[in-house]
Amino acid sequence: MTERLYRWRVTEISQIILVLLDSRCPLLHFPPSLADYLVNHKVILVLTKVDIIGPVRACEWMKYFQENYPNLRIVQVESYTEKQTTIVHQGRKQLEPHLPGAFRHQLVEAIKATHAEMLEPPEKVAKNPEWLQKWVPSIKREIDWDGVLSAGGGQVGAVVGGAAVPRPAPENGEAEGSDIDREPDVLTVGLIGQPNVGKSSLLNALFGARRVRASKTPGKTKHFQTLYWTNDVRLVDCPGLVIPNYVPMEMQVLSGTLPISKISAIPACINYVAKLLPLEQVYKLSHPAAAELPPEDKRTWREGTHPPKPKPVQWTAMDILNAFADTKGWFTAKAGRPDIHRAGNAILRALAEGRLSWAFWPSNTSLDLVRKENPEPDAGIWVPRENDGGDESEEDINEEVEEEVGSDTSSEILSDVEESEEDLPAVNAVRFSALQINDGESDKDDEEA
Repeated sequence: MTERLYRWRVTEISQIILVLLDSRCPLLHFPPSLADYLVNHKVILVLTKVDIIGPVRACEWMKYFQENYPNLRIVQVESYTEKQTTIVHQGRKQLEPHLPGAFRHQLVEAIKATHAEMLEPPEKVAKNPEWLQKWVPSIKREIDWDGVLSAGGGQVGAVVGGAAVPRPAPENGEAEGSDIDREPDVLTVGLIGQPNVGKSSLLNALFGARRVRASKTPGKTKHFQTLYWTNDVRLVDCPGLVIPNYVPMEMQVLSGTLPISKISAIPACINYVAKLLPLEQVYKLSHPAAAELPPEDKRTWREGTHPPKPKPVQWTAMDILNAFADTKGWFTAKAGRPDIHRAGNAILRALAEGRLSWAFWPSNTSLDLVRKENPEPDAGIWVPRENDGGDESEEDINEEVEEEVGSDTSSEILSDVEESEEDLPAVNAVRFSALQINDGESDKDDEEA
């Protein structure tokens, strides 16, 4: 209830709203109910983590939203870069907040263009000279956009407190609380989105320094935050909101909107993931049955007949968990069985944090383009990378890790436990698979928005 109140407050006080969408599954983060809720607001869609899915899929998703929401602007961002340092921290890459210049320019230009639209008077006012003379825009007129574009450093992004800046003192003898329209002192830009879409990461990248806490645990932001980008522009952030009734629990775990440490149905989640991408191929697993010697066949066969062909190996979720645990050498202390819970936890974290890349295609993607990106079949939504897992180090499963920042992929992904995987192979194969979201129940969905 509190999270809904926060998001309502953000939309109430913001002149421009940035809706952040994880580019791996954008439709999960922008359902029709949310689009209907924001229909009377100035909205910019921000595709985050585009470095995970690659430029081809990012462009396809931009085309999808441009076709289905032609009145909305959409931009792409990635929020972290590898830190240039000679110090190696437990074998892991160190990352720092950074928004590439091209992405920063696109975002600022989108906000600037939206601001310019809001300075135009309504058609009825423009046709009436008397009304036009008295008309006051609902936003600040003059903005130093060059300053916004170059803003960064220690003085940017300081927390200034409360839900809104106090109103200026009355002028010319006007009574306090009068209804006379005033031009706001600042342009207010609000950020909304579900956990793990990258709100805190984007704020840190815009400011060029760590100003809000970004964690690997979903829902780390728990309070309403108001921060100044420049003297003319302030940013408002709020906790992410999860809508569990209309999205399968397994999909929420895959996308990182639910903490993996609080999920008990690990095998069910692995079973769901295994239908979308070939985990046994990604981790080069050997089927547990392969280690068992086949029973000796003592049957005789008549002339002209042949023994039946062996059945193809069928992988189940438990086979994947057992094989992965065996590969890692993870066994339970008492019984000495493969530790399937630790194995499942590690796989799900690699997926949620982007160390094992995946992404859905838009449903209207050309099959020719999909085949071009899919030279090999049965890869599902897997997006292989050349350095998949090659720079990750092993960490104690019981160690609670809180890094200052993670990759844009993991900056808001969560958990009380972190597992890093090694030796994830790269294969140039991705198969078409679109995330289906029900568009026919927007009335019912209004309640969650």
